[in-house]
Amino acid sequence: MIEMKDVVKRYTLGGETIYALDHVSLRVRPGEYVAVIGPSGSGKSTLMNIIGCLDQADSGTYILNGKPIKKYRERQLARIRNRQIGFIFQGFNLLPKLSAFENVELPMIYQGIGARKRKKMAKEALERVGLGERMKHRPNQLSGGQQQRCAIARALAVKPSLILADEPTGNLDTRTGREIMQMFKELHEAGNTIVLITHDNKVAQCAERIIRIEDGKLYENQEVPDDDAVPVV
Repeated sequence: MIEMKDVVKRYTLGGETIYALDHVSLRVRPGEYVAVIGPSGSGKSTLMNIIGCLDQADSGTYILNGKPIKKYRERQLARIRNRQIGFIFQGFNLLPKLSAFENVELPMIYQGIGARKRKKMAKEALERVGLGERMKHRPNQLSGGQQQRCAIARALAVKPSLILADEPTGNLDTRTGREIMQMFKELHEAGNTIVLITHDNKVAQCAERIIRIEDGKLYENQEVPDDDAVPVV
């Protein structure tokens, strides 16, 4: 599903070149549940943005679902983001004036999905995450965990091929965070492909595969990169 080879993303700060991603190679197969863990500034947000087609690499190859991303124009990338990738963010990103149902339905309106079909899909997604009785509630009438469940329902509604989660428990208390991670486990068991970005080892341990990112390089099966760590290839 995801194939990256020698991906580079660099920035220039004060005349110095900083490598956010330094010749990164990564493969994620359909149905895998992968956690990418690293501290602030390690490059994990840049990696997420490229995987999610929110940004493009300076060099290297990124293939998503068998198609090279570099060949697409912005309008085509927007279509991929809307239809193939379900985003879940730390800050929930729910619109405060809309109900839970309307928040889930809104992306489907932009996609041009007919009213009857999108309402059915939104209802099913909210029921799937246990918010069937809260559809008419606005975000400020929901707990933090319920808001994240709503955000998960929004991501799931269009049945994306990839779920991309960025610090999904970052704004939640410990108990609620565990509930959300249990939901990710259930999504994985149902066959969803999940890439989870986190700085928390306990959250990363919930995935079936853990990749560490440090200074723009990826390392697998290592808690902390050292001289014996092997970059992902």
